[in-house]
Amino acid sequence: MTTSYNLYKAQYKKAKETLDVLINNRTKIELKLESDPISSTLHKELRNVILDIKITQNELEQAESDVKQFEL
Repeated sequence: MTTSYNLYKAQYKKAKETLDVLINNRTKIELKLESDPISSTLHKELRNVILDIKITQNELEQAESDVKQFEL
């Protein structure tokens, strides 16, 4: 395959790893919020992590689409 194909596969793998880390972080923040539900800092962190998750999911979908295009 081409170098671009390998690049897209690497991007997909990296996005998947990043998504796993972000989901883990979200879970940790949600657990902390159970003991301190009014913490503005935790709520801000949670909003940021959720936004990062959405961005990473979009990157993952794009990389997956690019890989599929090369496989066709």
